[in-house]
Amino acid sequence: MTERETAGAASGLDDQRRARQAKVDALRVAGTDPYPDRFERSATSAELAARYGELKAGAETDDEASVAGRIMLARRMGKLAFLTIADSAGTFQLFVSRAVVGDEAFAAISGFDLGDWVGATGTVMVTRAGELSLKVGSARLLAKALRPLPDKWHGLSDTDTRYRQRYVDLIVNPDARRTFEIRHATVAAFRRQLADEGYVEVETPVLQIEAGGATARPFITHHNALDQAMYLRIATELHLKRLVVGGMERVFEIGRIFRNEGISTRHNPEFTMVEIYRALANFEDMMDLTERLILAAAQAALGGYRAGPADAPIDLTPPWPRRAMDELIAEHTGLELSVHQPVADLRRHCDALGIEAEPYWGAGRLIYEVFDRCVEHRLGHDRPVFAYGYPAEVSPLAKPNAADPEVVDRFELFVGGRELANGYSELNDPVRQRAMFEAEVAAAEQGDDEAARTVDEDYLRALEYGLPPTGGLGVGIDRVAMLLAGVASIREVILFPTLRPEIASEPAPVRGGASDATVRTDDSAPDAGSA
Repeated sequence: MTERETAGAASGLDDQRRARQAKVDALRVAGTDPYPDRFERSATSAELAARYGELKAGAETDDEASVAGRIMLARRMGKLAFLTIADSAGTFQLFVSRAVVGDEAFAAISGFDLGDWVGATGTVMVTRAGELSLKVGSARLLAKALRPLPDKWHGLSDTDTRYRQRYVDLIVNPDARRTFEIRHATVAAFRRQLADEGYVEVETPVLQIEAGGATARPFITHHNALDQAMYLRIATELHLKRLVVGGMERVFEIGRIFRNEGISTRHNPEFTMVEIYRALANFEDMMDLTERLILAAAQAALGGYRAGPADAPIDLTPPWPRRAMDELIAEHTGLELSVHQPVADLRRHCDALGIEAEPYWGAGRLIYEVFDRCVEHRLGHDRPVFAYGYPAEVSPLAKPNAADPEVVDRFELFVGGRELANGYSELNDPVRQRAMFEAEVAAAEQGDDEAARTVDEDYLRALEYGLPPTGGLGVGIDRVAMLLAGVASIREVILFPTLRPEIASEPAPVRGGASDATVRTDDSAPDAGSA
């Protein structure tokens, strides 16, 4: 919008807010509370549709019902008014006749605005046009909306405004509501599947003394009472494995994770992960579990195994292929790379690929960077693929492979070019674990700001009590939701993503238009369900 258009929109918004506030003031003078504390609803829109969906056009019943919702559409045709209200289950039409409610009530209902919350009681009927409706006997305002809803035709199209004012996005954007229904179904399906398999859900600290369990830069805060620095967790891994040491053989946590890193379509500084640990299992068992979890979520959210955007669907039908990392690198770059090759040779390959290598990177990190930058985005566009056999250098908590200790029994799952899950056979040798921690500290001292800066002595003490063979798994809930909802940005599946502060002190976030009129007086308008 131009500066003049922005000023005009702001002025129009102010005018509408003043007009609506005047209605609130008038109601209070008349002794009516525009914000009552309760309304007894007897049925939702979906429940009424299920109960009366077979009624024929023109049918009327003596069945009384009370409904409540936000006014999304309002039309007036002489002595009749039609209000479409939305609740969390769908939409429903209110049929208001002046002959039924009387002149005074009809005038009051006609004074309702789009966006207002209303409650109504009446009898169930179907208009001659076939619209299931409530013939209103009485209606009352439940919450006055002082701001108008976005223009009917333009909607809420600015993405930054959609994310910043998610409450408006959810009101006017059915796709947004559907996305978060899919997310809910995903989380619920994960919980059901894990509970059915005997896993116990637990909670571990968000504030931690050691920032461990992943390679990431933490958020740092200060605990006043203890007078010490603390970290928002970057993973739940180390605490969950302490519980396995303690005898809790199958545990999981669905929790918020915090990483002080960049923001992109795939990354948000706070996100949701499920981490799962199972005693007496290995990384192959956790690959099997990953399949079961995501398939259960797909079935619950979508009713089948096709996911992703409509123009590029992904087939989730199991089993999913499992490929070694070195094979995938060779397939997509033509390079035969190994952690046993001279570091100088691997650096030359990185140079040729345009990868800037840090001086302290060893062979494993160099190979991982080639995979990360040249291969990952190409994986899983037709169907999911597991990549396994990661370098030990970039996997400090994973168990080394029995045949080659420079490679660990670790996997990642890729779907649509995104990593959705990471798992491995857990390293349970306290001596090797200490060596891996110390290597991380050395990397941090050389400039790796994602490496751990301290050795977690308490975790090592726990390992010395004996961690049984254990398989571990982390799945990004947000990315699974992205896959199942068919959206490209992580901000679409996080209700309140991290954003820069608003610059304007009073933005004009929504635009009113002709659709904001309370009613449209037009006897020739298309029938909203004339009785």
